[in-house]
Amino acid sequence: MYQERTYRNLVNPGDLVSFQVVVQETDLQVHADQRMGDEARDLILEHRGYVEAYIHSYPEFRTTCRPWPSTGPVPRIVADMIEAAAQAEVGPMAAVAGAIADHVGRGLLKHTRQVIVENGGDIFMQTHLPVTVGIYAGGSPLSMQIGIRLGGDQKPIAACTSSGTIGHSLSLGKADAVCTVAESGALADAAATSIANRVTSAADINSALDIGRRIAGILGIVIVVGDKLGVWGQLEMVSLTKPAL
Repeated sequence: MYQERTYRNLVNPGDLVSFQVVVQETDLQVHADQRMGDEARDLILEHRGYVEAYIHSYPEFRTTCRPWPSTGPVPRIVADMIEAAAQAEVGPMAAVAGAIADHVGRGLLKHTRQVIVENGGDIFMQTHLPVTVGIYAGGSPLSMQIGIRLGGDQKPIAACTSSGTIGHSLSLGKADAVCTVAESGALADAAATSIANRVTSAADINSALDIGRRIAGILGIVIVVGDKLGVWGQLEMVSLTKPAL
């Protein structure tokens, strides 16, 4: 069921052009140097098609909560999901939203020098200037009070968030928000889910950070549980005093 993404009203895209593209369950907000709705839609259809075709051949790929064995040559997005799931020890669909954002964003970079793709709170970007990403954590008093500053060096970066208290995605934990940063959207998404699964209370923050930092490729982690906060990695934390992405 579609849920209005009211947090998008807080976005300040600066000089970038903003547009929305919806294909079935995939609802992307894109910011780029120019409007590219047709190109973004074609990329969504392409990469959704790869995932849907693979699920048609292997139905358990959609439902398993365990890493998926490699089955030989597969489309790049499916390979990314399988690899990320193995690294984070979750099912491959835990990586799908981040993977879609990543592959659409990289595809659009053929037409634009800057891009930010947001897919249900999972973000892929490559920008000239740093971007502040606000962390939405539901009923936590820290929700949208803190953010992380990313990008600005014309290198791809992804930030993905999982929650056990908000949203429709499967989580076995009770964290209000777990945000992870990586160069790969699939890996950031899978890791956020894996770490969030391990947080049932604020007492689990330190142990979850310790486990998360061992996932190869993860650059930073933020965990929010109520009024408690845990941070690890190469992150610039900021207090949000103005609208943020």
